[in-house]
Formats: sequence, C-alpha cells, structure tokens
Amino acid sequence: MMSSPDGSRAQKMRLPIFTHKERLEVPSPTEKDWSKDEEDYVFKDPDQELDSLPQPYRMINKLVNLLFDRSWEVIEERDRLREAEVSRIQPTIYPPVFESKFSEMPKCMAISQDYVFIAGAKGFSIYNLYDAKLIYVCDKIKAEVTSIWATDLGSEILIVPLDEMGIVRLFYLCKDGLFLVKTINEVDDTAKQTTCVKTEVSHGGDFAAFLLQGAGDTWLDVYKLPKESWLKELEHPQVAMNPKKKVRQPQLDINICFKGDVKLSFPVHIIKIKPPKPITGTTFKSPLEVFAKTEGCYGLGSGQNHFIKDSLWEQQSTIFNATYKKYLDGEWEEEPLSVATFHFLLPSCIISMPTEVKSPSGVACALGIHWTGRHNYFIYSLNRTLKDKADPEGVWPCAAPIAVSQLSSCCSYLVLACEDGVLTLWDLAEGFPLGVIALPEGRPCQSIHFLKYFIVHEGRNVYLEGPVKSQMMCVVLCTDSSLHLLAAQGTRGPTLRVLVDRPAKHPGEALCAVVPAPALPGMVLTVSRNGCVHLLDVAGPQVVCAFAPPRPCHLAVTWKPVCVVSLHHPYFLLRGDYPDGASDTPYSVFYFHFDSYPLLENISRNCCISQADVDTTAFPQALPLEKRCESFLQKRFQKLENKVKEQEHWTRLRRYSLFLQRETLRK
Repeated sequence: MMSSPDGSRAQKMRLPIFTHKERLEVPSPTEKDWSKDEEDYVFKDPDQELDSLPQPYRMINKLVNLLFDRSWEVIEERDRLREAEVSRIQPTIYPPVFESKFSEMPKCMAISQDYVFIAGAKGFSIYNLYDAKLIYVCDKIKAEVTSIWATDLGSEILIVPLDEMGIVRLFYLCKDGLFLVKTINEVDDTAKQTTCVKTEVSHGGDFAAFLLQGAGDTWLDVYKLPKESWLKELEHPQVAMNPKKKVRQPQLDINICFKGDVKLSFPVHIIKIKPPKPITGTTFKSPLEVFAKTEGCYGLGSGQNHFIKDSLWEQQSTIFNATYKKYLDGEWEEEPLSVATFHFLLPSCIISMPTEVKSPSGVACALGIHWTGRHNYFIYSLNRTLKDKADPEGVWPCAAPIAVSQLSSCCSYLVLACEDGVLTLWDLAEGFPLGVIALPEGRPCQSIHFLKYFIVHEGRNVYLEGPVKSQMMCVVLCTDSSLHLLAAQGTRGPTLRVLVDRPAKHPGEALCAVVPAPALPGMVLTVSRNGCVHLLDVAGPQVVCAFAPPRPCHLAVTWKPVCVVSLHHPYFLLRGDYPDGASDTPYSVFYFHFDSYPLLENISRNCCISQADVDTTAFPQALPLEKRCESFLQKRFQKLENKVKEQEHWTRLRRYSLFLQRETLRK
C-alpha cells in the first residue's frame, strides 16, 4: 500500500470490510481521487458481520463458538494437568501381598487378634490375617451384614454383626468354637421390630451399648457382659493377653465350628437412656422454692435443669414467632430422630465413683453421650440396675451444639468438637482440660482420629516406652477435605498445624477418609476421592509411599472406602472392585503388610525407645513454672471431696432455704 501523510486515513483503508451509505464506485488507485467526505464510510468489526445473520443461524453460530471455546479450555486444562503430573515426584506405589476374591460385595470388615471378619450376604466369614486363608463361614444370620465389630477379650473375641434389617447379634469366639450369645432386638411381631443404628463395646468387653429406634422414638440400651460366666460355662481357663508380646506366627491349621447347642448367659440390661426432653416452664414461684424442693444438685445450672416460669417462656416464644414470622409461615419438615454418640469411660479424677463401689482397674465405670443438636455432654454411671432412675451423674455444657466427639484408645483423652469449629480437649486421667482451640473459619470438623504419642528422635519417629501423661496428638479432618494436626502437652496451650490443605484445582485429590496406622509411629493412611491411598508422615508432613490394588482393579470411594487397620500388627486391608467383565469375581479384599516393603520394613520394628535414651533436647520437657502449676492443680484436685460431701452441702442449703421461707411467712 502507498504511504500516506495522513496515517489515520491509511489505517482505515487497511480494514477488510467497510460499507457506504450510498452505492460507491470503485476508487481509483491514486490517492488524489479519494473522497474527502469521511462520513460517507461506515467501518465495522469483522466479527460483527455475523450478527447480521438471520435467526436461527445467529444463535447456532454463537452456540458453536461457545462450545468450541469451552472445549479448548478443557483441552488446555488437561494439558496443564498432564504436564504437572509428569513433573510431580510420584511416591513409590506398593502392591498387596494377598488377595481374597468375592462374588458379592463385602460392605465392611473388622480385625481382632489374628483374625479378619468380612461381612457377607448371609452372615460373615473368618479369615487368617497372615495368609488370607478362609477359616470359617458363618451363615446363621440369613441376611446381609452391613456393619461388623470385633473386640478383643484377651484370648477370646466378641463379634457384633448388624444386618440390613437392623438386627444386632452377639457372637463369642473361644478357641475353636463360635457361639451365639444373644440377638439383642429381634422380636416375633414385625410391627414392634426396632432398628439398631449404632453399637459400642467397652475396652475389654465388659459393657456394650446399642442405639435403637422404633415407633418414632429413639433410646440407648446398655448391657453388662458376663465374661467370667462365659468362661466358666465353657470350662476354658482365662489367659491374660500381653499386648507387648511378639506377633504370633501364622496359624494355618485352625478349625472353627459353630456350636449352637451351647447356651451362654445373656447380657444383663442395666440402663435405658432417652434423649433429653425439651425445656418447658416450671410451676415454682421463687428460687427459694426451687432449692427447697429439688432433691439433687447435679445438673442444676449446668445447662441440664432450667427453671423458667411459664409466663416468661410464653413471652419469649411470642417474641421469637413475631421476629421470624416470615420464616415460620412455610411448611415444616418432620424433624429426624435424634442420634447419639457415646463412649465408655474409665475411672478418673473427673469421673468419681461411689466409695462402696470397687471397680477393677481398666474396667469402664461410666458412659459419656451427646445427642445431635444438643449442647451438653452427659455422663451416666454404669454401676446401677435397670430399676434405678436414669439420671446423669454429670453434665458438661458447651457453648455450641456438639458435632463430633472422640475418645482415645487408651481412654485417657477426650475431644469435643462443636458446630462452630471450637474443640475442647480433656485429660480424663489427670482430671483437667488440656485447652480449647478453634479450627480455621469455614472449616468445621468432620472426624477426629487419635495418634499414639510419638517423638522425632535422630531423624525418625519413635514411641516412648511406658505411660505418657498429659501429652496427646490427633488429626482432624475438616469438611473441606483439609487435614490438621492437633497436639497438646500438659499446661501448654494446644497447637494446630495444617498437614494437607484443601485442593483448589484438583478436586479428585480431596481427602475423604483418614485411618491411623498404630504400627508406624506418627503415620496415617489417607484416602482421596480419586481412589489413591497414601501413607502420610505427620511429622514432615510428607507422603512416604502409596498403596494400590493391581490393575484393572480400582478403589471405589463413592461414599466411604472399606479400609481397616490392625491395632497390634503391621497389616491393613482394602477393598477393591474390578470393572464389569474384567473378572469372574468382581470384588476383592487386598492385604497389605508394612514389613514387606523396603521403605517400611524397619519402621515398625524397634519403634519404641526408653525415656532414658532420649536426649533432653529431642524430648521437650516442661518448664519449672509449668511443673509447679501442674503440681498445684493436682493437689487441688486431690482435695476435692466426693459426692457425699457435695450432698451434705446441698442438704444444708435446702434447710437454709426452708428457714428463709418460714421467716418470710412470719413477716
């Protein structure tokens, strides 16, 4: 194109499309013959020419362009992910050592001692933990088992399967015999059938609790298990199990048979607990009348017993209805039945026992429970009969409803997580709280998992031999898939550290489950939504290795992965599914042995160290001031009187209230 002193005019002539108000002649090749009237030309963007298309072609063109743009964005995102995956350092992936194949899906598993219990369509199967050999198939239930628990009773095992009909049973495995103890909630009349929702067995198997629902109601039944009577009835001597003894060798020649002709003593029903009733008005006219006519002081002023006049209660209801009228006018949905979370607690400074009751060491003495949407944590004594009134011996109020609670395996530590993200840590053994800490905003607690306390010594994680007092660790999984390490020591405040942050660009890497590995100090198994299983060292934090079933099998984590870890042995089990047509048996359970892999073979061995061998710089000791504070608190707790003294104070208070009432009437 010829150069022109008028740059703007030359730029306009470079546009590929232009129109004129009137029909124009072909311009001459010389610049002198160009028109001087610029208003005669109307220039347009080339892309705007498509807008002049008639419908529906204009709409089709826009949809095609939009589809093309989005497809191109997806292609670019996949390229970026592929490049990031190639550049990322992949952990070492270990295959399983054994595999058990199933034609029907096993929904749950449990491990106790040297046995693996896998649920089936008509009962459950018992396998050897060391070689995945099938030992026995129990088909006495005649229904699909959806949950199963196994509790170590020393040399015996208590098995608690729950079937799809909500019926829960107790099985007793003693040496080579399997016995049905009792069916808890089975009735002849199907109209009166109740459903079991949750089950909990105390440490050592002395008590069992079952959360039942039926006829629009829910309650908790607690039973005392006669272990000693079972042993006598089977004429089997009780052998105490030493938790520190070495792992037993594989037992290949084991034959278990079901002995239905032997009847064992039934569990003793000791308490029935119902959800707390809603707050209602009281007929008391004055606080003096409340103190005079209330028999017990326990629970008063702690959030459990409220004495509010009917008039004040009606006034508050009127104000509430007037304020939120626009929200209350809509249709109300039926409130779901309340669900409870409960734990068996050992005797401690907080949980006092009556002087006349002598409970053996290590036997549960109380039941801690909280209901959904409630602020209070209730403590019920287990030293009672069914005729006794089911009132709590203690009530711990919280500022917000309790969402999650978790008790450590040693029953020494308790964590209460409220719906507002605040966590309260209790040292039950010493009898004082370890502190209160809040999770990051917008990340409420989903689950809590305790870790056995460990230290980092000479570059590796080790356990301390002997008991460790007032020192706890746990990992907290939040609802946004972030994982946090929570630690507390004595009088020091608790600390919170992020282990795995929520994935922003890769939603498939979000954590859906966390399982501690007790055989490996300071390590947990993390399961992602994409089916990846990693071993995470929380001291780093860093991923040590990964575990995966052989291809084409994959881990199905649509809702919750089926994974179980042995408490005393370096084993864990994982369920995998084969694609349709890839195998005659579409479901498998894979056995992983930590000692079989090079990176882990030395971690589970010699993982304990004595405190005398630990350098003072490696193990943080409490400061002298903190020691003095702990000693002062312990002395103060020792001076606390038992419930008899408290009842004496309450009796004197009642007498003083009656005296004041008489003096008021005389005036």
